[in-house]
Amino acid sequence: MQNETIDPVHLERIDPEQNMRRFYSLVIQPTLFGDVSLIRNWGRIGTNGQSMMETFDRPENADGAFTRLARTKRRRGYRDV
Repeated sequence: MQNETIDPVHLERIDPEQNMRRFYSLVIQPTLFGDVSLIRNWGRIGTNGQSMMETFDRPENADGAFTRLARTKRRRGYRDV
């Protein structure tokens, strides 16, 4: 695993006119078997939301997916908390 770690990202999108209060979080964690998991959590602020875990063989692949997802969400109006 790389010595560099990517800090977890927590994004929110709040638009009172559309009654929208959403969150989206991303975190990378190692697995017990030496792989790397990208864990996504999203939903309405104030709820537990939904989760999805994607496992990668190489940390570079997880880092790329992490960066791509964070960039996409920021383009859609999500902002860092």
